[in-house]
Amino acid sequence: MPDKHTKNPELQDDEASGRGEALADATGAAAEEAGALADALKEKEALQERLLRTAAEFDNYRKRVDRDRRDLAEFAAADVLNELLPIVDDLERALQAPVDGGVDSYRRGVELILRQMLDLLRRRGVTPIETAGTDFDPNFHQAVMHEVSSEHREGEVMQELRRGYMLGDRLLRPAMVKVAKAS
Repeated sequence: MPDKHTKNPELQDDEASGRGEALADATGAAAEEAGALADALKEKEALQERLLRTAAEFDNYRKRVDRDRRDLAEFAAADVLNELLPIVDDLERALQAPVDGGVDSYRRGVELILRQMLDLLRRRGVTPIETAGTDFDPNFHQAVMHEVSSEHREGEVMQELRRGYMLGDRLLRPAMVKVAKAS
């Protein structure tokens, strides 16, 4: 009678074979996991590199747009300033002119220079805000005085103290006005 503790050699081979297969499966699974981990790390590094490149490209784009915006503003300002310089020249000549021609000729010269300036503003899309006789509008007028008047209706602009201007549809500067109030 064989000993209980003694195993059948065929069973021992089967158990050893099973353990070997399990070990091989475990080793294979570990190798697969290691490969998957290595692939994931490579993908992470590639994505991180792509993120850094994209961030650098965006930063360069932002700097380029800021530079372009600044250059455009300087170009526009230079264009307007070049149009103002002849008017400044005319004002300087008017101040250097002898006054022997009288006040009327001096006034005509200043009026001519004012027309030049208003023409320049009109070409640039700047228009004056009409105020006299209109109703006070806080979107376009700045009331600096109120005066009781029986000749004007309540809220009517009585006098323009400083002209206001629009640039296209945008308020450039409100008109300073005196507004009538009821007695």
